[in-house]
Amino acid sequence: MSTAEIKFGGFGGQGVILAGMIIGRAASIYDNKFATLTQSFGPEARGSACSAQVIVSDDRILYPYVTKPQILMVMSQESCNKFLPEITEDATVIIEEELVKPKGLKPGMKLFAIPATRFAEELGRKMVLNIVMVGFFTAVTKLVDCNAVREAVKTSVPKGTENLNLQAFDRGYEYGISLVQGSAAPVIQ
Repeated sequence: MSTAEIKFGGFGGQGVILAGMIIGRAASIYDNKFATLTQSFGPEARGSACSAQVIVSDDRILYPYVTKPQILMVMSQESCNKFLPEITEDATVIIEEELVKPKGLKPGMKLFAIPATRFAEELGRKMVLNIVMVGFFTAVTKLVDCNAVREAVKTSVPKGTENLNLQAFDRGYEYGISLVQGSAAPVIQ
């Protein structure tokens, strides 16, 4: 990896911005890389489309805005429809499989899907969906070191929720590792 442009999408209230912040923090503070973050909200704070754009690089970042994402992680159908046309022809697409059904994937794109909402509900808190997705993202992209992201999760979530959020991260990470290693059924397009 030299430089990776990433777009995280979903609707307000899903923790999209926090997911982007965690990856950026993990890269820049705990993994000796450089990172930038920009964010975008719809007209309402909760329920409308929002996104976080993150650049992670081994070198200094001279332009902080994502222009052509190589990685797209989406947690809502609306964000998938909106952002899928913006990504590179060989992008990695990461989806919450129960909420997103991508249309228009190109042959060179890699698709990874996880039932993150179900996993979050099994942990007792649907609101950790974003952290399950962060764990999955970490496993399938290998962009940022797992321990760096775990550390960023611990320092980014509200006090008293660290253990729950680390369990959510681990659940997503383990599922991603099993998918990459072939022990879970991959999504075929």
